Amino acid sequence: MAKWGKKVVLIDLDLGGSNLHTLLGINHQKGGINRFLDKTVKNLEDTAVSTFIQNLFFIGSSLCSMEVANLLHAHKLKIINAIQKLSFDYILLDLGTGTNFNTLDFFLTSNQGIFICTPEPTAIENSFRFIKAVYLRKLKQTVKRHSFNSAVKKVTIPPNPEAMTSPDIIEIVLKHDPDREKLLRNRLSEFKFNFILNQFRKNLDATMGDKIEDLCNRHFYSNFQFLGNVGYDVRIHDSVLSKKIFIHRFPYTPPAMDMKKIAENIINDRPSDH
Repeated sequence: MAKWGKKVVLIDLDLGGSNLHTLLGINHQKGGINRFLDKTVKNLEDTAVSTFIQNLFFIGSSLCSMEVANLLHAHKLKIINAIQKLSFDYILLDLGTGTNFNTLDFFLTSNQGIFICTPEPTAIENSFRFIKAVYLRKLKQTVKRHSFNSAVKKVTIPPNPEAMTSPDIIEIVLKHDPDREKLLRNRLSEFKFNFILNQFRKNLDATMGDKIEDLCNRHFYSNFQFLGNVGYDVRIHDSVLSKKIFIHRFPYTPPAMDMKKIAENIINDRPSDH
């Protein structure tokens, strides 16, 4: 996207496990999010550094304290508010795995998100679990900010969050507070989930991504779009070892073409007024 003239920033928000700088070949950092949190700089955008690719910028978190994985709520809100003020065409957040509140809230900074997983049952199951967690987090926020029936609050915000699964949300509201059903449907329909199957091998079902898209659109209340596969190539592993960007080293290989097509899908699908 940067090569096509789009101003792009990558933000490493895998707090406590940041390594995006290594993949970009950035060996010496002057600081990133840590400088914003300790007020060395006023604006998060001032911590963005240029990369060797024109129009591509990076904000790191590897110099944050080891306790940053347990980010204070006030610091989390400060980062989220700052991200929403950044003046880039595309802001890509690299998030860690799991369903902790920090990861979910960073994901909810935007109504659009991209899941990248390998075409294996365990990885796909984890993605579904994350989607459910996002739904539940969004539901809690919506119920707290709007006047729902007390029965809805009791059922949707139980002492044990694992007791409720996302597909039950609309049914619960219909039962206890039907007047709010439209509001909730609208909130959930604001989501646009995209997903990519990585390390895709030739012997796999080529229609797997389309099948997952269809399944999600039938069982959830948001829009899901399959962006494409990224083919398996041992040279990607070699590029990680050498700390070189794969598509920069091997721009005409099948995986590089896959990623180019995915970038085109993202750009072409974006509304012109955003």
